[in-house]
Amino acid sequence: MQKKASPLFYVFLILFVFVVMFPFLWMLISSIKPATELFGGKAFTPYTSHPTLENYQSVFFEHPFLRYLWNSTVVSTITTVYAVIVASFAAYAIARLQFKGKTFILGLVLSVSMFPQIATITPIYIFLKNLGLTNSYLGLIIPYSTFTLPLSIWILVTFFRKIPLDLEEAAKIDGATLMQTFWKVIMPLALPGIFTTAILVFIAAWNEFFFALTINTDDKYKTVPIGIAMFQGQFTIPWGEIAAATVVVSVPLVIMVLIFQRRIVSGLTSGSVKE
Repeated sequence: MQKKASPLFYVFLILFVFVVMFPFLWMLISSIKPATELFGGKAFTPYTSHPTLENYQSVFFEHPFLRYLWNSTVVSTITTVYAVIVASFAAYAIARLQFKGKTFILGLVLSVSMFPQIATITPIYIFLKNLGLTNSYLGLIIPYSTFTLPLSIWILVTFFRKIPLDLEEAAKIDGATLMQTFWKVIMPLALPGIFTTAILVFIAAWNEFFFALTINTDDKYKTVPIGIAMFQGQFTIPWGEIAAATVVVSVPLVIMVLIFQRRIVSGLTSGSVKE
């Protein structure tokens, strides 16, 4: 018989949720405050007596914010699809196939992911500049692979290793080839882990700032983080607009996590089959 949680547990749970949600709630309140309430004594009040949507109107009508959203969506989606597909094959090979240098490859993948972006931006920028890929979607998708692929491979290797080997051996006995086993046996079981990886990669690409700031300088190809950073003027910083844009940018990620929350939890906790 399970023990019931004590009232103290719920108190700590409510406090924890409040602390986690506080930054977003503060941004939400700030986004509907008039400029006069963003500073002074009313700046720290968790409410507003004169709610307004002027900040949201300014974001969409005074800035090419829809263009920024489109650019981030295209780059993040293509990066996610590419990274997950490539990482699935690489992770399966590392987890299941026997070949020399497997440990070295995993270590190399980890070392690549640990390189700071500032150390790699110069050669990456020169490479893309010589190919004429700056100020383009592909110019961001390629460098984004430097941190999304290692992340995807590491997550999927761990997941593939937890799938029972007996299933593959049974498929081989039935005459399935290696690729048939991968697509028809392993992939259906790996879907929760793949969904989890895809969402983590999408969020990482969506939030990336440094590569997007350096490689795409044309307003036509700027992503959301860069677009929000460019809101500030020479003498003022429009905190209300920045808060409104932050809320708008966060909403797609929140919706995506809510839609796929079961698969995310399944991907983080599964990895084996029930007997």
